[in-house]
Amino acid sequence: MKIYNYPSKSAEKKVSAIVNRGLTFSKKDYQTVNRIIDDVRRHGDEAVIKYARRFDAPKLTLNSLKVSDKEMRAASKKVDRSFVRALNRAASQIDAFHRQQVRQSWIDTQRPGTLLGQIVNPVDAAGVYVPGARGGETPLVSTVLMSAIPAKIAGVDNIVMVTPSTKTGGINPHLLVAAKKVGIKNIYKIGSAWAIAALAYGTATIPRVDVIAGPGNIYVTLAKKIVSGTVGIDMIAGPSEVLVIADGSAAPEFAAADLLAQAEHDVLSSSVLVTDSADFAGQVAAEVDRQLTTLPRSAIARESLSRFGALLVVEDLAAAIALANRIAPEHLELQIDDPFEYVGQIRNAGAVFLGHYTPEPVGDYIAGPNHVLPTAGTARFASALSVDHFVKTSSVIHYSPTAFKREAPDVIRLAETEGLDGHARSIKVRLKK
Repeated sequence: MKIYNYPSKSAEKKVSAIVNRGLTFSKKDYQTVNRIIDDVRRHGDEAVIKYARRFDAPKLTLNSLKVSDKEMRAASKKVDRSFVRALNRAASQIDAFHRQQVRQSWIDTQRPGTLLGQIVNPVDAAGVYVPGARGGETPLVSTVLMSAIPAKIAGVDNIVMVTPSTKTGGINPHLLVAAKKVGIKNIYKIGSAWAIAALAYGTATIPRVDVIAGPGNIYVTLAKKIVSGTVGIDMIAGPSEVLVIADGSAAPEFAAADLLAQAEHDVLSSSVLVTDSADFAGQVAAEVDRQLTTLPRSAIARESLSRFGALLVVEDLAAAIALANRIAPEHLELQIDDPFEYVGQIRNAGAVFLGHYTPEPVGDYIAGPNHVLPTAGTARFASALSVDHFVKTSSVIHYSPTAFKREAPDVIRLAETEGLDGHARSIKVRLKK
């Protein structure tokens, strides 16, 4: 990894490339995904099974599209106890964290003669998209937990899960066991843009949902963007990223390992270290090279680090915090002597990891907070997936005749100012009574 002194022209160029890499889609991508979505909207199951056979399982049929009870029972016999133990711990801790997010309906009667309030209701149905990494060989179990548990806590009764099948038309048993753990009963063997379209518009086999959550590749992400408005979505998320702020108290091997943990995701992932010690930056650079030699996904990690990785040396930790707020990373690690002294200065980050023994992967799997996070600088205005994504609020308003008469003149004045005479008349006709 290359070391930069920040600020400098070369460092600024690198930081700008990272900050502005964003999530872009080509005209060809838009055309492809739009065509798929329109096909599913018009032809339903016929289109869904066509794409599933072409790209995932050639022998898949409509009758085998939904995971059966038999498949669910068989899955439980194919996972070991250590997996079940880890799954139970993760589910319990994710559940406990998200229960703190539950909002209650409320009313207020402070103004004489009025009752104002807000009703909080869950959406009727939610769709959970689980990517099919490496043809189903590496199941993204954590995505099942992180997407479905907040929906369950919100009160959503109907949760539909979609995930691409293997070539033989099956689903990795670890995914099915995780789905059963969180109470998902309707699971369909489809992925990519046609799965998103099926959830958004519904087919004879796959029910329409109100909200779609879960990460995916560029076609999944673009499909979610296109159907947004027809249904709610969690966010438009891009490649993973981490920014590590470290001082002399940090361990170079820890920092290097955490940078590589993100770089192995994707060639577009971003891994950045910001430190106030040039010596430490050099040690991390050497440690990254050493660890790369034994990393199975080293080719991906090398390209990622070359394109969107950097070791930035700043004057002090205050400058490091300012830079972190500018980049607004998905994951921000504070590997410094006293992270709690600085955490209050963080304004823009998807999740903040404090201390030398709080690496980002604990947040991915088991700590409790959601790992579906804003990326590509969107942490400036967006938040992690939460219970709030699966509820909607309705305002409640009641006026007594006395309260209405007291405030009517102001309503009339504002309505007439806006040139909406019908609004004003709606008030005046009641005053005459």
